[in-house]
Amino acid sequence: MRNSSPVLRSGLTVAAAAALPLALAAVPAAAGPGISVSTTGSTVSVTTSACTQINGSWGTASLLTSSQGSFAQGRQVTLSGTSTSQSAAWSNVTSGTYTVIVICSDGTTAGTQSVVVSPTASPTRSPSPSPSRGVMGGVGGSATDYGTVTLVAGGALVGTGLLATAWYLRRRNRPYRL
Repeated sequence: MRNSSPVLRSGLTVAAAAALPLALAAVPAAAGPGISVSTTGSTVSVTTSACTQINGSWGTASLLTSSQGSFAQGRQVTLSGTSTSQSAAWSNVTSGTYTVIVICSDGTTAGTQSVVVSPTASPTRSPSPSPSRGVMGGVGGSATDYGTVTLVAGGALVGTGLLATAWYLRRRNRPYRL
């Protein structure tokens, strides 16, 4: 069995406890509320609560492609909203990777975030149930209302078929005479 000195163990614990505040102090603080970017199909939207209204304007948001380097080169949209939430949206965005930057009306940057727009799936045509027209159960056997002429012609064909069948069967029953 191995014995370690209780003094050594307590010394390591004290050293770790003393180093923890120093490690936490080295981590930079979060940069405020920032921005939240989302995509729905070919629409990209951004929401923030970091901007304040100055002269009726909340600020501007810009959508940059990977080849664009500055805020002014992107598709710019004016923020709209209330004191608790401001938003902007871009529609008909093609697939690819974009960067969204929001600059408030006082000139401060609310945040920057990358977003990936997935290609939209082309609509596929689903097969229609078969048969598309025909007998509908519970409707008396017809899908449409036919006129009187069609019903009389159908009745005449059925009657002619019955008469022809009766005549054929009657002739078959007669014995042959020599």
